[in-house]
Amino acid sequence: MSEAYARIQAELIDAMMCLMLNRLRPLGRKEVIHPLDLERYVAACNALSPSQFYALEPMQEVREAPHRLRWRSPIKTSFPENATAQARLFLAAPDGWSAPTVIFLHALMSASDFGYQRIARRFNQNGWNAILPHLPFHYSRHFNGVLALTADLPRNGETLRQAVKEIRQLMDYCRTRGCRRFGIIGTSYGGWIGALLSFVEADFEFITLLQPISDVEQAIWDSPAGSGIRAQLTKAGVKRGISLQHAHLSSPLHGKPLLDRRKITLIAGAYDRVVPVQTIERLAQAWDGPPVMVVPQGHFGYRAMGVALRGLLPR
Repeated sequence: MSEAYARIQAELIDAMMCLMLNRLRPLGRKEVIHPLDLERYVAACNALSPSQFYALEPMQEVREAPHRLRWRSPIKTSFPENATAQARLFLAAPDGWSAPTVIFLHALMSASDFGYQRIARRFNQNGWNAILPHLPFHYSRHFNGVLALTADLPRNGETLRQAVKEIRQLMDYCRTRGCRRFGIIGTSYGGWIGALLSFVEADFEFITLLQPISDVEQAIWDSPAGSGIRAQLTKAGVKRGISLQHAHLSSPLHGKPLLDRRKITLIAGAYDRVVPVQTIERLAQAWDGPPVMVVPQGHFGYRAMGVALRGLLPR
C-alpha cells in the first residue's frame, strides 16, 4: 500500500468516525451549559493538587464473581448505572490475583471488548493477569460513552476524576490480593486517563499510551471529533481557554508521571488529525523525553495496538 493511499484511507476512516461521534453525542441528552457554573467549578478546583483531586478512597460494596468485580463508585452521579464501577477479570493460572496485572483503558465509546479478550489471553499465556475496567458511562454504565465527553465541561472533569479514582481503587484491591506489579495500556480517551493516573501512581512496570488525548484545549477547539461540543460551547458563550484553568488536574501536558520515563511508551498515528503527531511529541517533551513511536494510521485503527503488543510480549 502506498503512503498516499494509506493517508487517504486513514483520513476517510477518521472523518467517518468523527462524524459518528458528533452525531451520537446529542442522543445522550441535550446539554445545557451555564458559563457561571463552569467558572464556579473551575474556581472550586483551583487550589486542589492532583493527589487531592484523585485521592484514593476505600472500596465500598465490593462484589467479586468469576471474571467480574463490582463496587460502588467513589464519585456521586445522577445516573444510577454509572454509580457502580465494574471490571472484567482475566486471571492467569496458577498464580491468580498475585500475578502481575495489566490494566486496559479503552477508547471513548468503545462498543465491544472482543479485541481485549484476545489480548488478555496473550498476556495470560505470559503469566500476566489482565483487567478491563468499564470506564464511566461505558459498557454496563450508560449509553456506551455518549455522556463521558460532552459540552458539559464540569461533568467531563468529574468523569475523569471518577475514572482515575476507580482505577486507583482497583489497583489497591489487587494489592490486597497479592499483586505488586502493574502495567497500563491506554487508547485515546483511555490513554488520557492513563496519563492522569501516572501523576498519582508509580507502581508500573510499563505504561503504553496509544494516541492519548493530551492537549485538552486542542481536543475541544480544534479536533474534528469535537465539532459538536464546540458548537454547543460557542452557543452558550463559553470562550476558548477555560480548560486551561483546570489544566493542572486534567491535562496530560501539565503534569509529570511519577515513574521512570524509560517505562513509558507513547504511540502516535502518522495521519491522525484528532491527536496529531506533533501533539504527542509535545507531550513527550513535557514528560522529559519518553520515546514516541509513529505508526501509519489515523486516530482510528489497529496498527498502533499491534506495535504496542510487539514491544510488550514475546512473539
